[in-house]
Amino acid sequence: MIWYNEPAIWSEEKDTVFVRVTGDTDFWRVTHYDFVRDNGHFFYREQAGDFMASVKVTGQYTDLYDQAGLMLRLDEQNWIKTGIECVDERQNVSAVVTREFSDWSVCPQDHNPPSIYLRLTRQNDSVRIDYSFDDFTYQMLRLAYFPPDVSVQIGMMAAAPDGRGFDVVFEQFAVLDIS
Repeated sequence: MIWYNEPAIWSEEKDTVFVRVTGDTDFWRVTHYDFVRDNGHFFYREQAGDFMASVKVTGQYTDLYDQAGLMLRLDEQNWIKTGIECVDERQNVSAVVTREFSDWSVCPQDHNPPSIYLRLTRQNDSVRIDYSFDDFTYQMLRLAYFPPDVSVQIGMMAAAPDGRGFDVVFEQFAVLDIS
């Protein structure tokens, strides 16, 4: 695993990664805010072909846009991130798909779940995002286009665009080849 924008404080033990997310970090391109940020934390591995990535995420979200989850990345202009994002003091299951310009979709969670389980499945030219709060019943959040037949980076992502930072724990990160 390799860091893109390694946080100052982090640790890894067996299948658990702890991260103290640095404030003023984000992944975003242009849309609505008219800026580009590419300084969030991303702990990834290279992967080719079709695969399913999964992880359990438990974060101490406090400030607007605090976020943590999975990321699939080709380069700074082509990526997908999904997970929990804090908006108006509420956790939202969130997805951002970026192909030169970012878009954003959210699904508010009034119960502010303690953890979320994420699955990101890449097949041919599509990426399916599924989430669960119990690791048994999954719901599809999004199906998006992503360039096929190219090796990508897949891993855990976290950022704190407007806040001072927060703590997050990633557990059971796995990538299963489904080619």
